[in-house]
Amino acid sequence: MNVSKFLAVATAMSLSATAFAAGTHGGGHGHGAAIGEPGKAANADRTITVEMHDNYYQPESIEVRPGETIRFVVENQGALVHEFNIGTPEMHEAHQEEMKMMVEHGVIQGGKLNEDMMSMDMGNGHTMKHDDPNSILLEPGQSGEVVWTFAEKANIEFACNIPGHYQSGMYGEVNFQGPVYSQADRS
Repeated sequence: MNVSKFLAVATAMSLSATAFAAGTHGGGHGHGAAIGEPGKAANADRTITVEMHDNYYQPESIEVRPGETIRFVVENQGALVHEFNIGTPEMHEAHQEEMKMMVEHGVIQGGKLNEDMMSMDMGNGHTMKHDDPNSILLEPGQSGEVVWTFAEKANIEFACNIPGHYQSGMYGEVNFQGPVYSQADRS
């Protein structure tokens, strides 16, 4: 990859990270449909354990209510590095390009992450650190968590965007059920 293309991808990566954190639909295409925002584990309404295998999730779909805060405990039970990422199909498509760059530069090496490469400055003050609040990247045997408060009903899925994983079926649906989750539901 030449330097100008690398910098263009790096800039897109930083813009996408902002879109993910802000929870905008489709990476900020002006639709205004928020997917949600980072939540706090102490405020979680419930916990869902998600197992990542080569190349599928268990469960394959989840049900949430708008306004509900979910603590996802994510376990990589596969032999490869996998990602759990909450977003719209458009967000996943854009993120797949970023993940492709991570593979091309040796950050993701099959079943291992090169942490030194993740921290390296890409020349524009940004790194390949995978630290968006709606996502976690795990090596085999690792576990972690994502705490997310879902906003409104939208076309949202969870997915692994490492090259080829989404295409092989490593994604699941987020199905919205019932009315908006409120403070009264928490008592």
